[in-house]
Amino acid sequence: MIDIAAGAVGLGLIWAVVTLGIFISYRVLDTPDLSVEGSIVTGAAVATMLLTSDGNPLIASTANQFIALAAAALAGALAGLLTGFLQTKLRIPALLSGILTMIALYSINIRIMGGRPNVPLLRTRTILTPLTDGGISKDLAIIIVALITVSLTIALLRWFLRTEFGCALRATGNNPHMSVAQGINTDTARMVGLAVSNALVGLAGGLLAQYQGFVDVQMGVGAIVIGLASLIIGEVIFGRTTLLRNMIAVSLGAIVYRIIIALVLEAGMAATDLKLFTAITVALALWLPAARTQIDTLSRRFRGSTSTPATPPPEEAG
Repeated sequence: MIDIAAGAVGLGLIWAVVTLGIFISYRVLDTPDLSVEGSIVTGAAVATMLLTSDGNPLIASTANQFIALAAAALAGALAGLLTGFLQTKLRIPALLSGILTMIALYSINIRIMGGRPNVPLLRTRTILTPLTDGGISKDLAIIIVALITVSLTIALLRWFLRTEFGCALRATGNNPHMSVAQGINTDTARMVGLAVSNALVGLAGGLLAQYQGFVDVQMGVGAIVIGLASLIIGEVIFGRTTLLRNMIAVSLGAIVYRIIIALVLEAGMAATDLKLFTAITVALALWLPAARTQIDTLSRRFRGSTSTPATPPPEEAG
């Protein structure tokens, strides 16, 4: 059970980076971005090919592994820029822009992987190898690496979103028409925001490939649903009163989600039912805030009806 929990936490921390990327597009920009299902594979493919491109991958240095992660983030950012270009320059609706980018990335990802649908990282040194060589288990190693990554990501995002451009980015998501009236270039803000969002998703893809030991062209299927489930679960459980608390909450939501998945699999649920379980979880999480509001309203009405004294009938005139 401890091993299962450690694996769930490690995987949850990787998906926390994805969730933070979705937080930028879904919460900050108020834009549904389906391109993350392609950009997570793009990041994984770029990182994997860079790590395996050496003639002898066993001598790959730690610097190469960090370069691979940086390249994965850059590839994700380019995918986000493509989505932003379709939205802002070609005026294609946000939902369709994400779908078009996702479809295009399927072919691009296979090209990156040399025409193969999957590429293994067998006998290849990854970012986890220095820790595992020191006697640390693979699950604990990914927890350490991913926790550092999530902490740095939250710190950098908090700084970025409080800068002048970051405030313009948030204003674009809150009220684009007022932002234009204030002189903000909303097209640029949206493109940069989507680039940052998908850069984080690509970075997570690079980490995920090194943890799993392979990249597969289908590994991004359902990524948007998993990210939204983690985001909403985190906000419902931990709250979203401030920017920092919101980012920490969605990161913890990813861990909670992976633990829930690990528990239901351990209880005997078939792996093929996970998509259905995830869809139901997201639906319930989306419904909870509205349900809570309805319950509070009914509670106030009930308290008001029981506490209001009976009004005596008016006296008749004369």
